[in-house]
Amino acid sequence: TILGETHEEEDEILPRKDYESLDYDRCINDPYLEVLEGMDNKKAQRYEAVKWVLVFAIGVCTGLVGLFVDFFVRLFTQLKFRLVQSSVEECSEKGCLALSLLELLGFNLTFVFLASLLVLIQPVAAGSGIPEIKCYLNGVKVPGVVRLRTVVCKAMGVLFSVAGGLFVGKEGPMIHSGAVVGAGLPQFQSISLRKIQFNFPYFRSDRDKRDFVSAGAAAGVAAAFGAPIGGTLFSLEEGSSFWNQGLTWKVLFCSMAATFTLNFFRSGIQFGSWGSFQLPGLLNFGEFKCSESDKKCHLWTAVDLGFFILMGIVGGLLGATFSCLNKRLARYRMQNVHPKPKLVRVLESLLVSLTTTVVVFVASMVLGECRQMSSSSHSGNDTLSLQDMSEDINSSIKTFFCPNETYNDMATLFFNPQESAILQLFHQDGTFSPVTLSLFFLLYFLLSCWTYGISVPSGLFVPSLLCGAAFGRLVANLLKSYIGLDHIYSGTFALIGAAAFLGGVVRMTISLTVILIESTNEITYGLPIMITLMVAKWTGDFFNKGIYDIHVNLRGVPLLEWETEVEMDKLRASDIMEPNLTYVYPHTRIQSLVSILRTTVHHAFPVVTENRGNEREFMKGNQLISNNIKFKKSSILTRAGEQRKRSQSMKSYPSSELRNMCDEHIATEEPPEKEDLLQQMLERRYTPYPNLYPDQSPSEEWTMEERFRPLTFHGLILRSQLVTLLDRGVCYSESQSSASQPRLSHAEMSEDYPRYPDIHLLTPRMIVDVTPYMNPSPFTVSPNTHVSQVFNLFRTMGLRHLPVVNAVGEIVGIITRHNLTHEFLQARLRQHYQTI
Repeated sequence: TILGETHEEEDEILPRKDYESLDYDRCINDPYLEVLEGMDNKKAQRYEAVKWVLVFAIGVCTGLVGLFVDFFVRLFTQLKFRLVQSSVEECSEKGCLALSLLELLGFNLTFVFLASLLVLIQPVAAGSGIPEIKCYLNGVKVPGVVRLRTVVCKAMGVLFSVAGGLFVGKEGPMIHSGAVVGAGLPQFQSISLRKIQFNFPYFRSDRDKRDFVSAGAAAGVAAAFGAPIGGTLFSLEEGSSFWNQGLTWKVLFCSMAATFTLNFFRSGIQFGSWGSFQLPGLLNFGEFKCSESDKKCHLWTAVDLGFFILMGIVGGLLGATFSCLNKRLARYRMQNVHPKPKLVRVLESLLVSLTTTVVVFVASMVLGECRQMSSSSHSGNDTLSLQDMSEDINSSIKTFFCPNETYNDMATLFFNPQESAILQLFHQDGTFSPVTLSLFFLLYFLLSCWTYGISVPSGLFVPSLLCGAAFGRLVANLLKSYIGLDHIYSGTFALIGAAAFLGGVVRMTISLTVILIESTNEITYGLPIMITLMVAKWTGDFFNKGIYDIHVNLRGVPLLEWETEVEMDKLRASDIMEPNLTYVYPHTRIQSLVSILRTTVHHAFPVVTENRGNEREFMKGNQLISNNIKFKKSSILTRAGEQRKRSQSMKSYPSSELRNMCDEHIATEEPPEKEDLLQQMLERRYTPYPNLYPDQSPSEEWTMEERFRPLTFHGLILRSQLVTLLDRGVCYSESQSSASQPRLSHAEMSEDYPRYPDIHLLTPRMIVDVTPYMNPSPFTVSPNTHVSQVFNLFRTMGLRHLPVVNAVGEIVGIITRHNLTHEFLQARLRQHYQTI
């Protein structure tokens, strides 16, 4: 009950219906076929070459974003700590430490206030952004998640929140920033800056953007940790829901470009050695190596694996506790903070900053112990990187209130940037008091849990690594002091503790293993890190989900997992589909289309015809057809009511305008049996298809033929396509043939992507021929298809709509993302058991 999920109905957050899906399915309509006809091998190769150039550009730009964040975080942090440290050293003699605390508060509150203001400008910039990118790559449209304004607020906000002393990291937001760069750069246009508009109509679809976002997210990981292979695996394991072999190479190339761009500029700026490539990522773990004077030292032994497994179990428990506490805090914010004015969110961020600053200052001054400096160092090694790392470690040692040759262990951990504190725990030969490590871990655990979720850009990787490193170093100290295991290497236990805690929080395995191996540059750590992460994940999963999945659920995002439960195969497509359809005819009046778009929120509409030639066959008792009458009976009244509501929305038009204009023609001419009405209408171009509005609602006097007239399915037309057709005046009059209707190219159809204009009403009696622009061959399923097959088809192909079509080509329902969520399937399964 402490760590587990609550199952009370009032506590359950159901997936929200206002989250839309992305159009990952390719629409094979006439404009697209025209593009294919003009495509030869040379054009296809040029198209692929442009993709590679864009992937490289995404990696370079992501690396530059990381450079910008790192440069200003380092600049602001050094300025703050230099001034405050000199003030502390001066006031420790004069007794004016309160003045030093006020100076530190002034810096931190100012930086956090600026970070909160940027989040007010773009709320989706709050947090790490990893849950939002995971949802986007799963096929969910999260508003504003990949806009230019988002990456600007994210990059500037995270440097202020990190420089403001909050227990957050800049590595997590780098993933979001890289994804935004990947989504926006290939578009060559901007919604925020409308003057940025180039005539580049390619890659303007959700399907193409998805691949670039996957590459950008991987580049963000690569830039953050200097781990291009780990970034690729992160995008595969945690991010992307759709993958192919060609994408793997592009994503790896993009990650490499990001890593070496950041490495090139950071090495040149910090050391003046351009082209030396000494700093591969924003977070550098340094090189783990025993001192040459200690011949008995080993990085790890087979005996240590047992301790690593136990640390993995404890890390999983700690991660589950962290996730549970953070979930309760997030719920409290949703109920008590978010509904209030936005200023309250800023005040909460300032309160967290105030508390964190006071805790850091007081703990550094009061709770630290003076520890003896170690005489051994890494200076005996000849490599430049080890010397630089040793200098960084020695320069970050704090001697507050301690005599010569000693240092304050608590101040060394708290009064430094988080990366420096991690290096201290990984590589400092001196000891840290077990009491200091315990207090540091407890304070950092609670404050980082409170911080993650406030209205500032905030990452979770570095706080989790630092918290876990303190835990691992504590275990090493206890083993040395009380069990007498002098041979163990404390840095290894600190690394394993960091991996155990981070794995328990985020529940990542393969990608996190490779990221840590690449960050340490030590392949021998592969086995212990992998075992620790697996144990931590299994232990944490026993109690609850990972932190990112928890925040996805709290937002009510209809995220689809990799597969359904075995028990769900008791359901069929007919049990979960939506039977109440809003449909259009191939030739439909403008007034009808406008009414549909104004009175519904659907994003795809089945294109159907009334197959009157099959009405006699329909009533002959055919088993395949009669099985579907139950679907029709349950939806006929709702369908007619929806049509009546739609008709009433067009009050500006007389009722005669809503009458079927070709009823008389069809009544006088009986169509021959077994002749397709669609073919007849295509031959008679001047005759429009029947309108959407029946003359009357269903009544008891209606015959079975009138109630259950078959609707033959011909394809799907998207809302965005209908809006484009109406906006550009693609229509013809009753006195003309549909051949006179203007034709739009594929580039014109996608020119307004991703935001389509508002619809406006043209001449209401004009007719739109939607057949050239509909998708005539979408994926379909039978009503008797098992749910697992439906789910796999929907999930694998990245669909947005899945029509349910019976044996004679009649559409009886449609399945969307919301019909396949775990909560919806559970509800339908309970109904199934009640029916039985």
